[in-house]
Parts: sequence; C-alpha cells; structure tokens
Amino acid sequence: MGKVVVSARRHTPVRRTELFSRFGSGDAGGWLFDCSCDVVEPGAAIMLSLPIDGQTGGPVVVFGRIGRIRYPSLIEIQHDQPWRGRLVVRMTDDPDGTLVTLQEELDEEGLRWLMRRRGHVLRHASSRTTPLGLLTSKSGSGSLFGAAVDGMAALAVDEINAERRHGTAPIELLVGDDATDSATGVAEARRLAASGCRTILVATASHTYRAVAQALRGTGVLLVYAIMNEGSGAGRLQIQLGERPLDQIRTAAPELMRRSDGRRWFLAGNDYIWPRAMHRTARRVLPGQGGQIAGEALVPLGSVDFTRVIEALHASDADLLLSTFVGQDSAVFQRQLHAAGLSDRYVTLAPALDESTLARIGVAASRGVHAVSGYVGTLQTPANVDLQRRYRERFGPWAAPLSTLSEAVYEAILLWWTAARAVGVDDPVAIADTLRSGSHDLPRGRVVLDGHGRVSQRMRFSRAAGIALQTLQPG
Repeated sequence: MGKVVVSARRHTPVRRTELFSRFGSGDAGGWLFDCSCDVVEPGAAIMLSLPIDGQTGGPVVVFGRIGRIRYPSLIEIQHDQPWRGRLVVRMTDDPDGTLVTLQEELDEEGLRWLMRRRGHVLRHASSRTTPLGLLTSKSGSGSLFGAAVDGMAALAVDEINAERRHGTAPIELLVGDDATDSATGVAEARRLAASGCRTILVATASHTYRAVAQALRGTGVLLVYAIMNEGSGAGRLQIQLGERPLDQIRTAAPELMRRSDGRRWFLAGNDYIWPRAMHRTARRVLPGQGGQIAGEALVPLGSVDFTRVIEALHASDADLLLSTFVGQDSAVFQRQLHAAGLSDRYVTLAPALDESTLARIGVAASRGVHAVSGYVGTLQTPANVDLQRRYRERFGPWAAPLSTLSEAVYEAILLWWTAARAVGVDDPVAIADTLRSGSHDLPRGRVVLDGHGRVSQRMRFSRAAGIALQTLQPG
C-alpha cells in the first residue's frame, strides 16, 4: 500500500508574513488548527489538531517536531503520534488574506489507525507469522508519553526477525490504540486477540491494563505490562515489569529533600489507580524520611484546567510537590503552574515524567522539575549509546526521544522473545512461567525478576535540563 495524502484548507484575513510570525503563539485565533509550540525552529516540539476525523466528531491531535521551515510560506512537521508521518503547511497570499493548506501523508499504519477509529478493521495477522500484540496510547491525553513506543516495538521486532533461526516464523507486530480510555482499550485488546495475538504487550495507563486483564481472563492470552505501574494484581498469564512506587519514592524523596532543604509535600495528580497508589506510598514512606504531607488534590485524566489544583497548592504551606499527572495532563499542569508564576516556588518530583512530556512542557516551565525512573535517554552506557544510534538511524533526527516509557517496551519484547525461544513453542503459559524470573542485562542495566512479581532495577534520580533528563548522583 502506498501513501495517501489528506488535505485540509483554512482561510484567514491575516496577511501571510504576520500569520507566519504568530505561528504556535496561541493568539492567532485558531488559524492553524490550534497549533501550539514555544519556538519556531527545526526540532521544536509542536502540537496541533487535524480536522480529518469528522465522522467521529473530533479532530486528531498530533504531536511532533518542526523539521523544515521556509519563511513565510512553508512549515514541515515530522510526527510520531498517532501515526508516524509528515505534515506540510503551506501559506499563500490571496486577495482577502492568506490561504493555509495542510497536507498530511498517511502511510499504511496511519490509514489503519484512522479506519479503526471510524469502526473498520482492515486485516488480521498473516497465517505465516507469529503475531505479537502491542496495546498503547496513540491518541488521547496519554499519547504524549507513548510517542516512541510503537517505534521501539517495531525496532525490537525487526532486530529479532533479522536474527531468528531458519524455519521459524517471523514475528508480526499488530498495534492497538486505547485512546487513553479503558473501554476502548478492552475493545482493541479483544481485536488483537481475535487477530491471533497470543501475547499482548501493554504500555498504557494502569486503568486500561486492569480493565484488559479482567476482560481477557480465561482466554489464554498472555499480558505483559511493560511500563511503570503500581504492581498490584497478578495472574499466571499476567506479567508486570517496570518501576514501582516504593522504589521510586525511596530513591528520590530523601535526595530531593536534602538538595532543596524542603520537607512539606503537596500531592497532586490524576484520579486513577497509579497516582493513588503513588500517593499512598508517599503517605506511608515520607514521614519516616522526615517529610510532611501538606495537602492533596486529584483531577480526572484528560483535564485541561488545573486552576483548582494550583489554588490548593498555593494555599498550602508546601515547598515540595509530588506530581503524579501523566502525559498531556502533566505538560498542561506544569505550563499552567509556570504561567501562574508559581513554578519556581516549588521543587517538583514527577515520577512519570519522560522526555517526550518534558519536550512539551518546555524549558522555562520545567525548571526545578525532577524525575525518577530506571532509564533516561542520556545514559552513556555502551548499550544505550548503541540503542540510540539504531533508533535514530531507523526513525530520523526528529523522532520522539527515547524514555523509560518507550525503551521499556523494547526491553519487554526482548524478554518475551528470550522466554519464547527457550520454550520453543508459542505457548503463553510456558512463556509466562519462563519470563517470570531471571536476571537480564538490558540497555538500562541489570533487571532481575524474582518469580513472585518483584522487579529489581537501579532507580535513576534526575532533573530536567532543557528538554532532557540529567541523572544526578546521590551526594
């Protein structure tokens, strides 16, 4: 299947040079599909809404980076979500102002995504392959943290297929999008299972994973939850990898209190399973480390107005902030806190912060923000340097940055394949039993699974440095 080009046009009475200068500034009256970016230059993070999904009643939100500029007539955007593609925005003079034309290239995967969103299913897995499912968030508020997930999954599958033994069936990656919604996630997981996937890798928020685990119980499908999670809930065909709240809090909180000389914590985040688990852990652990809880606020996932949270934070006597917002919510909250003039007042620990979200927050609003995870993109280990090289060679310089939430999917597929190869057959139970324990040297370092749901890995405390995370050594 070749590329399909989808076009959209919009007229504005503003002259072209003025229009170009207002690109992404938020004061252009929506002339460019609600486009938002901090600076207009190659590599800058950008978000916009494409009006190409009219049958479902909503636009498609796209996250990407500016790739090429020709003043004042052309802006090219490379993007990874909700599919990997290229947007070309052209501005031409007309007698009454400017005609803005947007052309989006849809490849095969992008067309499949759009057709599934409109209720159509294009294909099942080939009978000559071993299908492997990936359920992630390619749209909705969680899509920001999932920007590189399917790319890393594709890279892992390609590398496995290149090295597989003669006579074994190649792996075929099938991708589902939960749209950051648990009901959609269940429908997509069922579609993947019906397409022949006997294993599904999950890289979504916890509420989707929980719903999918319940819906697929008894179907014989192995679920591997790849990214950070609260660690509760288990079954013989459920493997949970990733960082856990207790390890993250124990690593980062005392170091942040020592560095900031702060003690009073305000807990703020999204109202679903993982943030609530993180807050419970903080309430249990922080007092023993010399910390105090000054307040708490939770809002629904997908919120766009954080005024109530910011007012509660400002009214407290907190000097430290535990931010458990995820994806787009994390970016919007931090930017609104900065706009209110309060971001410098609080030192922030955001355990779910990843490099894709950090790029959307921007340099100014991310000062004083810290993270804790098993992986950061700036690791200078030989394994990670080589992984970054292969990723950039495959997807280009403007692809979404690697983070613990995408690199974990690459590693999870390698672990699954190691277990599947050891078992010798596509038997989910045997693969799960083998995968459940072992010690593995991965790009993030050594990861140990103890067979009882415990995952051990080194936690890295880091701070925002521009749009990257810089590891801090304990002192």
